[in-house]
Amino acid sequence: MVRKKANLYVVGERRQTNTKGKVGDDVDSLFRLPLAEFTTARNTLAAQLKKAGRGDEAVLVKALVKPSISAWAVNQLYWNHRDAFDRLIASGEHFHKAQSSHLGGKLADMRTALDARREALTQLSDLATSLLRDADHNPTPDTTRRITTTLEAMSAYASLPDAASPGRLTHDVDPPGFESLASLIPSADMTERTEEPARVTHSQKSVSAATNTRRKAAPDGDVRQLKETRQARIAAAKVPLQEAKRVQIAARARAQKAQAAQKKADADAKEAEKHRRAAEQRFEKARTTAEDAARRARTVTAEVEEAVKAVEDAERKVEKASKELDSLFRDG
Repeated sequence: MVRKKANLYVVGERRQTNTKGKVGDDVDSLFRLPLAEFTTARNTLAAQLKKAGRGDEAVLVKALVKPSISAWAVNQLYWNHRDAFDRLIASGEHFHKAQSSHLGGKLADMRTALDARREALTQLSDLATSLLRDADHNPTPDTTRRITTTLEAMSAYASLPDAASPGRLTHDVDPPGFESLASLIPSADMTERTEEPARVTHSQKSVSAATNTRRKAAPDGDVRQLKETRQARIAAAKVPLQEAKRVQIAARARAQKAQAAQKKADADAKEAEKHRRAAEQRFEKARTTAEDAARRARTVTAEVEEAVKAVEDAERKVEKASKELDSLFRDG
């Protein structure tokens, strides 16, 4: 539902400023800036407009909401990768044209358009990942999913009256519901039933039979078209599923790599523990050997001391005996 308030057009959670001329160019410049610079630049522009006596425009600029990281990325794709972005929008328009046709054999055209749409989404998703990394933002799987969803919505809304203007998104955009898509399919001519008169001529019966045949064929045609539309939407829904699977495969590869690194680290830690225990055992053996040697050294020291004492005692006895012998010789 679209509602107009002042000069702001609101589409669900999407809000676009109806600015023209130089102010419009300045607003575009805001949405092209790095995300961290948006708020300061917006406030500066609003202050300049207010100082110049353009209060209404200043209020509108001041009300601009800082984009989410995913909306900012989609804006940058629009401003910096316009060819790829335009191919996505064109593929969505081609799909709706093929979808809305009354002619037979258009399912192939729808599939061709869906294939082109998938290729454009894949290219833009890769560009968004590189763009986020270059801006020092983390392209998480959730952010990538929201970017892809918004791009799908931009493609689907291209043929709807409440399409969000690209380049100034502030929030993620959800794809239109099945009812909105079905409303794009021209329904077959359904003639209103009227009561038949009690008496009907042969020609009236023929007209009535032909009318009933058309009534029966028209719903069948609508059912077929709705079925093809549903199949096309299922094919389109496979795009984020394929992206999620790609992210899942990458995550599994990282997990396996981390598990291998953990296994190697555990083995290294086990080997280091083994060396530590061997070193402790060698240290304990060396300590025991040193203690035994110290004990033997103490025993030898004691034995040496005893031997020295015995030698000293013997020397004293020899000296005493020598003196006694000398005395005997002198007396005789």
